[in-house]
Amino acid sequence: FPFMILQQIPFTGQKQEFNRPPTRTTRCESSPRDKLQKSTKGPSDFCIKNISQADFGRKEIEMAEQEMPALMNLRKRAGGEKPLAGAKVVGCTHITAQTAVLIETLAALGAQCRWAACNIFSTQNAVAAALVKAGISVFAWRGESEDEFWWCIDHCVGTETWQPNMVLDDGGDLTDWIYKKYPELFKNLKGVVEESITGIYRLYQLSKAGRLSVPAMNVNDSVTKQKFDNLYFCKESVLEGLKRTTDIMFGGKQVVVCGYGEVGKGCCAALKALGAIVYVTEVDPICALQACMDGFRVIKLSEIVRHIDMVITCTGNKNVVMREHLDKMKNGCIVCNMGHSSSEIDLVKTHVFNWDEILFQMVVIIAGRLLNLSCSTVPSFVLSITAATQAMALIELYNAPEGRYNKDVYLLPKKMDEYVASLHLPIFDAHLTELSDDQAKYMGISKHGPFKPNYYRHKLLSHIDKH
Repeated sequence: FPFMILQQIPFTGQKQEFNRPPTRTTRCESSPRDKLQKSTKGPSDFCIKNISQADFGRKEIEMAEQEMPALMNLRKRAGGEKPLAGAKVVGCTHITAQTAVLIETLAALGAQCRWAACNIFSTQNAVAAALVKAGISVFAWRGESEDEFWWCIDHCVGTETWQPNMVLDDGGDLTDWIYKKYPELFKNLKGVVEESITGIYRLYQLSKAGRLSVPAMNVNDSVTKQKFDNLYFCKESVLEGLKRTTDIMFGGKQVVVCGYGEVGKGCCAALKALGAIVYVTEVDPICALQACMDGFRVIKLSEIVRHIDMVITCTGNKNVVMREHLDKMKNGCIVCNMGHSSSEIDLVKTHVFNWDEILFQMVVIIAGRLLNLSCSTVPSFVLSITAATQAMALIELYNAPEGRYNKDVYLLPKKMDEYVASLHLPIFDAHLTELSDDQAKYMGISKHGPFKPNYYRHKLLSHIDKH
């Protein structure tokens, strides 16, 4: 990667003068926002790294399409109906080949789209260029500064001639920006679709305070997101992200996974399979009991912090790994984050601390931001499930008759979850058994679904239960 991924942090303990935080390597190249942006059609409304990479980005998108059957199916099934005709969707997600397939699917369904990145390290520049060449306004590049990140979001929101009526968010930054800076625009939105636990928590806070003025769809707690994206996606990508950045061997390593939700479960299963000794920290007694019955010891981080080789945060909360934990870690300990928010590892206090001495160094990967999407590739098929769920949520909110959804946060209807799952079964040559009329009557359900009542939980806990 062209910029710093492994961040070595000095700590107190040994008598050696050190009066300022470690200096970061600075890049001399100018920011893309300082350059005149041109496509083959001349100056345009976008800001990316390099438009000349578009052809390579297009190949990556085409490869992802082969593993994303649901979205390709939606394009075919929609045909000339254009269920998103008139929709102006502003999005803030990771900009990768997989999300590009989602964006272009929304466009094929009739939507106008403008996009920014929700993570400063995960944008694939070639993919952003391919989207721009296809006519999508994109404001993102890999390695944005914090100031550039917010600049991109602001320019993505709209111009005098274009204002969004739908929001697709990952993390809540875009929604929060519009809510605070463009309150009138926010009130006129038809809906918000959010896919991360961090963003959903923000929406529930607004709803609880009576300040949510639009309906919002909670994709994070949909069955198709929790049971597939959070679990299988993280299970496959956590190891690749760590291998690419550290070349570490996992066998025999002592690893603490903070949080045993679906993301934590996936990480623990992957690490255990390679012979790591895995510990779990949890605040929820039900999740803690699950971890114990899966064979993991549940402890407090402070109890074992001096002996571990690696810490992986998976909570979606803040200040999970604090300065006092970092001070006690042994030489070479790896700290990384698999939750959405970069605030899980408290690097703020680390940077402002005035060090006088150094004892050892530890490694924080990608400055505490999302490990797998910043440092590795991701399985397109699993992302197809989440992306299809997001598309269905947008279609549902945009086309819902007045009064179906109030100014609150909703879960995707279970029938739609089942529909998204069914779109992915043909790739496995899977054949569903059909209920007879008598069986359906006995169970008290329709033979065509939904097959579970709304109170049935495919997962043990939901975000709503916790908040």
